[in-house]
Amino acid sequence: MSARSAFRAATAIVGAADIHLPRGTAPAGERALVLEAVLAACADAGISPREIDGFTSYAGGDISGPVLAADLGVHELRWSSMVWGGGGGGAAAAIGAAAAAVATGQAETVVAFRGMTQAETGRLGYAKYYFDNFYLPHGVATPAHVCALRTQRMLEHDGVPRSALRNLVLAAYAHAQNNPTAAAYGKPLDVAKYDASPFIVEPFHLFDCSRENDGAVAVIVTSAERARTLAHPPAYVLAAAQGAPGGYSALNENDTSYTSAGFAAGSSGQGVASRLWAGAGVRPDEVDVVQVYENFSGPAVASLIDHGLCPPGPAAGEFMTVENLTAPAGRLPVNTGGGNIADSFVNGMGLSVEAVRQVRGTSVNQVDGADTSLFIGGPMAPLVSSVLLGSDRTL
Repeated sequence: MSARSAFRAATAIVGAADIHLPRGTAPAGERALVLEAVLAACADAGISPREIDGFTSYAGGDISGPVLAADLGVHELRWSSMVWGGGGGGAAAAIGAAAAAVATGQAETVVAFRGMTQAETGRLGYAKYYFDNFYLPHGVATPAHVCALRTQRMLEHDGVPRSALRNLVLAAYAHAQNNPTAAAYGKPLDVAKYDASPFIVEPFHLFDCSRENDGAVAVIVTSAERARTLAHPPAYVLAAAQGAPGGYSALNENDTSYTSAGFAAGSSGQGVASRLWAGAGVRPDEVDVVQVYENFSGPAVASLIDHGLCPPGPAAGEFMTVENLTAPAGRLPVNTGGGNIADSFVNGMGLSVEAVRQVRGTSVNQVDGADTSLFIGGPMAPLVSSVLLGSDRTL
């Protein structure tokens, strides 16, 4: 590994809140939900919302930092930014941007947030900003279609077995049975039920597809020094990375690395995943628990492969077993709150809250001795991102 980045552990997440409701049932609009989440995250951290001086988000939305700052009555707004790129690819990058602002002295207390409601946002299945005459004439009109093309190639060309997708889903549902707030709580899933479910677009069965919820999520980032004085054990930001390999990021279906989720190295020999590991000074085999964005199960498997957490090709089937993926003692527990598939989906940001819980030791499916907790943002998007969190034992 190369030398650790000066960015490493300079900041930490100190407050986190996840609000989610069945799609279309929110009692208030997106702005009100975001404010509720921010206030809950502040209460979790034990700070006043007036102390917030920065906001970051991703994937569009009509809620901006200046609007939230006015609503919250902050003392001074010093940082406000949005990560470009569709879908949830920028979810982890929003946390990385918050950490960068704090680490460089541009702000002191920054909230990374995302909110969405059916009434205001509509269904996310059709992304009008992304699908145009390049895709539509060929019947490719939703994220499911794009990700299905790449996933089918991964299965047929790379030899990743379909069981890898199914077992990722079964592990998420197993975790959800211990999470009373999960949408799939009390609704266990087995192999027969999964296999009998209809295809949405081959190779994705119904259960391979993420949910959509009304809700909002907020996490608060501050300096490591201040974090040690607050209510909870800090979840230190060990590293964050965002981007896309050359030729991958914009409407290009002829990529050499067509089955990549976007985290793998491009022609430069670098990539989001390799930059993450280098910055953290951590190897993939040193990661204790992973929250991986599953817009669909196939891209999530590709993400694990891109990060070196799962072997490529047929060997992925040997690694991606329910036993290996399930807390508390699996080889690599994944999506321990249930993930986007079995817990909730607020554009994937809820996964970051579960990543924090694992470092704090408060997850309903706690991994024994979890010191390194990885959050992987939306795969197969024009821009992707990851952030690695650590406990004080990683310092």
